[in-house]
Amino acid sequence: MKFTDGYWRKRAGVTVLHPAHLQDTATGPDSLTAWAATRPITHRGDTLNSALITVECTAPAPDVIRVTVSHFQGERSKSPNFAISGEPGDVSVDSRSITSGALTARFSDGDNWALDFLADGRRLTGSGWKGMGVVSGPDGDYIHEQLDLGVGHVVYGLGERFGPLVKNGQTVDVWQEDGGTSSEQAYKNVPFYFTNGGYGVLVDHPGKVSFEVGSEMVTRTQFSVAGQSLSYLVIYGPTPADVIRRYTALTGRPALPPAWSFGLWLTTSFTTDYDEETVNKFVGGMADRDLPLSVFHFDCFWMREFNWCDFEWDPRVFPDPPGMLKRLADRGLRTCLWINPYIAQRSPLFAEGRANGYLVRRPNGDVFQWDLWQAGMALVDFTNPAAREWYAGKLRALVEMGVDAFKSDFGERVPTDVVWHDGSDPERMHNYYTQLYNEVVFEVLREAKGDGEAVLFARSATVGGQQFPVHWGGDNSSTYESMAESLRGGLSLMSSGFGFWSHDIGGFEGMPDPAVFKRWVAFGLLSSHSRLHGSSSYRVPWLFDEEAVDVLRSFTHLKYRLMPYIFGAAREAHLTGLPVMRPMPVAFPHDPAVTYLDRQYMLGPDLLVAPVFTAGGEVSYYVPEGRWTRYLPAPGTAATIEGPRWVTETHGFETAPLLVRPGTVLAVGARQDRPDYDYREGVTLHLFEPADGRTAVVVPGPTGADTVFTVSREGADIVVGRMGDALPWRVRLGDTVTDLAADEDSCTLTLG
Repeated sequence: MKFTDGYWRKRAGVTVLHPAHLQDTATGPDSLTAWAATRPITHRGDTLNSALITVECTAPAPDVIRVTVSHFQGERSKSPNFAISGEPGDVSVDSRSITSGALTARFSDGDNWALDFLADGRRLTGSGWKGMGVVSGPDGDYIHEQLDLGVGHVVYGLGERFGPLVKNGQTVDVWQEDGGTSSEQAYKNVPFYFTNGGYGVLVDHPGKVSFEVGSEMVTRTQFSVAGQSLSYLVIYGPTPADVIRRYTALTGRPALPPAWSFGLWLTTSFTTDYDEETVNKFVGGMADRDLPLSVFHFDCFWMREFNWCDFEWDPRVFPDPPGMLKRLADRGLRTCLWINPYIAQRSPLFAEGRANGYLVRRPNGDVFQWDLWQAGMALVDFTNPAAREWYAGKLRALVEMGVDAFKSDFGERVPTDVVWHDGSDPERMHNYYTQLYNEVVFEVLREAKGDGEAVLFARSATVGGQQFPVHWGGDNSSTYESMAESLRGGLSLMSSGFGFWSHDIGGFEGMPDPAVFKRWVAFGLLSSHSRLHGSSSYRVPWLFDEEAVDVLRSFTHLKYRLMPYIFGAAREAHLTGLPVMRPMPVAFPHDPAVTYLDRQYMLGPDLLVAPVFTAGGEVSYYVPEGRWTRYLPAPGTAATIEGPRWVTETHGFETAPLLVRPGTVLAVGARQDRPDYDYREGVTLHLFEPADGRTAVVVPGPTGADTVFTVSREGADIVVGRMGDALPWRVRLGDTVTDLAADEDSCTLTLG
């Protein structure tokens, strides 16, 4: 939200009070409170008829400082609130500054009002003249803060956003909307950003937060909330990866999805006609063509029309659900069901929910209803513990029947003219609702299956939502442009603390051209999770052409062979918060050439992926420093590429730019028929441009029983060891060595 008319004036009807004079401070063991007058104080008379702004700084975790700006402090406490955890660590406080780890917040004396944030001897950012503001206007009262952007500093994050990856110049309203993937609206809104200046910022407000990122004052990032107080956390890096680690330590790390979830998902699509015969035809057709499926998903019409959700299979098309689920399981498939948090009036659950107070109500006591999406639908009130248990019980019955996962769709269309069971503030609950919804669903699966076996396919999210993976990008279209906007949305989300992400391969709306589908297949199978899904048309590849079958087979086999590496990256996301698919500015923070790149990414730490967005296969991408090796050889291209440089080339449908970082030891699995297997058995270690020094490679095993290899280069020798072996293996560069040992942990070493 903009409050100014240019630099000098405010907008019509708007008045803003800014801190002008540091009047006084008070210190606590780990806190510093400053009181700022809004005009210079030269004598006692200046203290009359004047406002005082309170700025409190605390240290919730090392290298993190919370700032709370308030005007009137008589507002009642409002909920919900983000769950933010941490231990203060070493904190030092004096009359002008507070230091947490390497990060210091420091107030300037007297009339030179400023709040600066410093680390490692340099200023990261700060709130200077007219930075903080207490706003009154025709739209109500607000608090805003403006943090300086240094020369060349850019902003990333703010949840899933489908425009440019760099947010400078944009107005971003953090407000959940069901708006597709082609506008400024988003399903996953997160009031967190980081910069290439060494820090990140989380605005601790679950309701609407309006950001002006160099768009009201071009040298500042402004954020504002309605009301009389604003709280935000500055998180020191110094690198983007460090900021993401610290942010996810505060707000929650992603759960580790099961290995089977990384395989290929196929769905019925949305409004298409389907029954058990259709499902069997698709599953059998995939098997007949050596297209190894991992999950089959039943979309909305597994339930009867107008009954969503009643959690009952439509008996007209699925007469024997338990038997069908068992038959699919006997074929090695997991199953996923579509759900949403809405209860249509025709559903038998509507009357039950109304009678027991499980549905959100209007202020006059009526159940909130409308006809958008489902006729007369209501909304489950997840602030009511009894309603949570009621909803969870319906899901438990399906899990007991044999269902393995849920697609937790929707959760964005949450009204603000309602009353919540626990008294939550409607404005704050609008964005936060999805957190309660996905938590209930995820906990049902975790309760039944245990840690490491629960997985969602969720659309909406906010701060903390990364704890309940996986999230997909929502309703895109079947075009190259939408493919690119989907990637931008995913990279923005993964700049916001989310570790896992997917998208509808081929696009949701419309029937993709065969070329679009084949290009999207490569992108989809080189994402953390991979799902074929559409709206009014099926996504089995033989409906496009036979080449589409071959392309899908090739990239599915490729992903399954790469699972030792991908699952290792998944574990890293679970333990540290770093995403499986990494934006280039996160992976290469010191390379200015990657600042604006949003058409390529790193899959884990060592594989560079550049999806092709053209029918003819033309693609341009940037290669960072070093000699990179093509993992997928392409006709007419060199096996290695020396960076830093831009590359322009043409790819057929069977390849895409997939490069291996120099110095990588890549563990490649022995199977291509499924994603969940013992990655240690028959593993191959591939070395790429090995440098002097030692590298440890962890090959994940079942239940954490990993095998750790060490690879060292000593001049012309490569020394390979395995933890627990008495003697290492020594080979010379250029050699290919097989069957190094005869036991079950033997490996093949290929030197490239």
